[in-house]
Amino acid sequence: MSLTGNWSYPTAIKFGAGRISELPGACAQAGMTRPLLVTDRGLADLPITAATLDVLEQAGLGRAVFSEVDPNPNETNLEAGVTAYRDGGHDGVIAFGGGSGLDLGKMVAFMAGQTRPVWDFEDVDDWWTRADAAAIAPIVAVPTTAGTGSEVGRASVITNSETHAKKIIFHPKVLPTVVICDPELTVGMPGFITAGTGLDAFAHCLEAYSSPHYHPMSQGIALEGMRLVKDYLPRAFQNGQDLEARAQMMSAAMMGATAFQKGLGAIHAMSHPIGAQFNTHHGTTNAVCMPAVLAFNAEVIRERFDTAAGYLGIDGGFDGFCAFVQDLNDSLNIPRGLSDLGVTEAAIPELVRGAIRDPSCGGNPVTLTEENLAELFKAAL
Repeated sequence: MSLTGNWSYPTAIKFGAGRISELPGACAQAGMTRPLLVTDRGLADLPITAATLDVLEQAGLGRAVFSEVDPNPNETNLEAGVTAYRDGGHDGVIAFGGGSGLDLGKMVAFMAGQTRPVWDFEDVDDWWTRADAAAIAPIVAVPTTAGTGSEVGRASVITNSETHAKKIIFHPKVLPTVVICDPELTVGMPGFITAGTGLDAFAHCLEAYSSPHYHPMSQGIALEGMRLVKDYLPRAFQNGQDLEARAQMMSAAMMGATAFQKGLGAIHAMSHPIGAQFNTHHGTTNAVCMPAVLAFNAEVIRERFDTAAGYLGIDGGFDGFCAFVQDLNDSLNIPRGLSDLGVTEAAIPELVRGAIRDPSCGGNPVTLTEENLAELFKAAL
């Protein structure tokens, strides 16, 4: 089977090895002639970024780069990116990288034409309607990891550097016009990044599948996304040059981000404040929280995961699925507790306050309160 395709769900996706060469055409499709490539500091000097800039330059699109992006991007990064965009006279953004580069790139395109502060567009009620939609610049997304799925998302996560709270900024037009998914860009990912990002994709699928909201399309996507991670993440972790495994994991990442339109849950509600306060890797934090959250939600989700386990080829129904999750974490060298990430029991009250405000709470199958969140954090320590 050829792992190449042209997809339009949820947006136009050019998928396949070597397709970074089609970036100039994607820019033209999005209406860009002077793009700004936004990426993170770690990627800025790597060969895949230089090769991508060569493709742009050879097509007459320049090689402008902004890379002042932290692992958990914040409003200071955003302000600097918007300044670079405006000063350079750019007409679109290429969001390039993992979750941080993709999220900040999308926000630079979003905020470059706005006059209100970014926090006015948090994913609360219909705050997105406050934005001047006509002023949002076009976006082409190029993921270089397989995890967040931000390349097919309508939102970004930005950390408030003063309050250390992660905020989800949403607008329908933040969905990139074109996505280029080239698995060759991910072959150089180190093992711990492969594991953390891959388990982020798994968490997206797991929580979407657990969510009580009605969205059967997302339910089906989430189930198949979990299967792809189960089958291909261990392969990608063991052999980073396994292009089939890399490609399948890029698919799983997009599937997770598409599926969680149905909702997320306690895993992400916990992970967001932990990442904001302790600067932990998001996907790794999700993975550490996952076993405790499965146990917490057990009585509500047991029956549906009995079904899922059968599809995934896991014996023992829900209990077998939980054992599989812990075994997968262990095989990928994921810590067993949040304390291994530096989280302390003294921090739990502040983490609970952040979690209870997180929009992910609304998708958890068991209603989350400050009391049971405190118990969850303790269980995950």
